[in-house]
Amino acid sequence: MRGMLLEIACAAACLGGGSMGWAVRGRSSSVFGRSVHRGNSGRPAIALTFDDGPSESTTRLLELLARHQAPATFFICGVNVRRLPEVARQVARAGHEIGNHADSHTRLYLRSTAFIREEMLRAQRTIAETTGVTPVLFRAPYGVRWFGMGKVQRELGLTGVMWTGIGLDWKLPPDRIAGRLLGYARKGAILCLHDGRGTRTRPDIEPMLEALRRLLPELAARGFRFETVSQILSS
Repeated sequence: MRGMLLEIACAAACLGGGSMGWAVRGRSSSVFGRSVHRGNSGRPAIALTFDDGPSESTTRLLELLARHQAPATFFICGVNVRRLPEVARQVARAGHEIGNHADSHTRLYLRSTAFIREEMLRAQRTIAETTGVTPVLFRAPYGVRWFGMGKVQRELGLTGVMWTGIGLDWKLPPDRIAGRLLGYARKGAILCLHDGRGTRTRPDIEPMLEALRRLLPELAARGFRFETVSQILSS
């Protein structure tokens, strides 16, 4: 604990008080490990991402994405994969990209490097053993990065991913979710939604699904195509 407090004090002194919050939560911050929040702006593509799954509602989302031929990236939690292994395998079989969203969706700030490593490593192993896919992308729960995270990302071969825009779909109605994300729609955008609520069972994601029913055809009408995060990061 003493070592961690010293690290925090040193970082705060180097960054300045106001910059510490940006380092931890800023979309463009790579202070605590390599992180991206947007992709290639040279082509009309958007990456849809979904956090906190798999859940009992993920199958409905997969059906919706299939109807619109929209590949996406799912940042999934190890706890949820162990609870719903077949749903996790459905995500992989449908051709979507799978990323690591830590094991238990616990906030990783003010935690030791050993704790962060265990959360990320356990999720990595669970996902690989269950789906046959070893993630190369990581999104920190709540988008909060911390000391030691970059080291663990390097050990596991993971690139951190934030977002260009987030739908706030856990608290807004469908029209406002869709409106927010349309406002962020631009070449190379990475958009964040959720097909779960942490590790809760049977989450209500209907507002997100309804927003997506409006959003997908509108984005297509504007000339955008859908890519995974890895695809949208490629040149």
